[in-house]
Amino acid sequence: MNYVITGSIGHISKPVVTALVKAGHQVSVITSNQDRVEEIAALGAKALVGSVEDRAFIVSAFSGADAVYLMIPPNWKTTNWLAYQQNVADNYAAAVKENAIKYVVQLSSIGAHLREGAGPIDGLAYLEVQLETLTDVDVKILRPSFFMYNLYGQIGLVKNAHIFGANYGSETEPLVLVDTEDIAKVVAENLLALSFSGITIQYIASDEKTTTEIATELGKAINQPNTPWVVFTDEQSLQGAIGAGFSEEIAKGYVQLGKAIREGGLQEDYFKHKPILGSQKLAAFAQDFAAAYHQ
Repeated sequence: MNYVITGSIGHISKPVVTALVKAGHQVSVITSNQDRVEEIAALGAKALVGSVEDRAFIVSAFSGADAVYLMIPPNWKTTNWLAYQQNVADNYAAAVKENAIKYVVQLSSIGAHLREGAGPIDGLAYLEVQLETLTDVDVKILRPSFFMYNLYGQIGLVKNAHIFGANYGSETEPLVLVDTEDIAKVVAENLLALSFSGITIQYIASDEKTTTEIATELGKAINQPNTPWVVFTDEQSLQGAIGAGFSEEIAKGYVQLGKAIREGGLQEDYFKHKPILGSQKLAAFAQDFAAAYHQ
């Protein structure tokens, strides 16, 4: 089988590429970074260097593929996040259609069922919709939950203000967490089996913890067991993100995402279709968090 993998070789794509190559498949990896070519080749895959914003390049890159893995890379420099995501989504959908790709695995997100109102997830939802309009293609939509490694963003807050916090949080409602190792495992399983048909959706999660429990677990790991989780207002969260170096466009997107978590909409569909939890738990991540905190 001939696979094309988007997302270069990051936390998820790299183990996916490794699994596909190990199984004897031909794998091409799209990357925008020329410096990644040798590393991709060392994995046994072929690097295709270009931009996901270039439709002609994407159409050419997908040529001859039996299956593709689609993820929209973040673009921290964009002044219009949704427009960027929609452009990439349209390029992917066009490439799938023009090359008559049979199988697609898309990395979407929890909250994509809302279609809008979830910040950076809105573009992933848009890609879901574009893929659903295609014919003669089987699509597996994967919706992972809140990435555990996003909690690394709390380190500066803990060091400077001695609190964890965001514009969401609850002592009773769990925040659904996922580790990229569990995501990569599910992506690889679906690409190797190609047993899905039509449009199917699968949630991915590793653990479920309230923000109070998250603060307790991470606080204990860094020897600050009484560090609280504080719920900020949306304005406080916006100003904090801008102060941390995010553009106003990106900051507003994350505030909207946090609001969707706080109001319950982001996770509501997950709780209707809960998957079997993966093997990576918050307790194990807490040790990695502590190592990063003390660096």
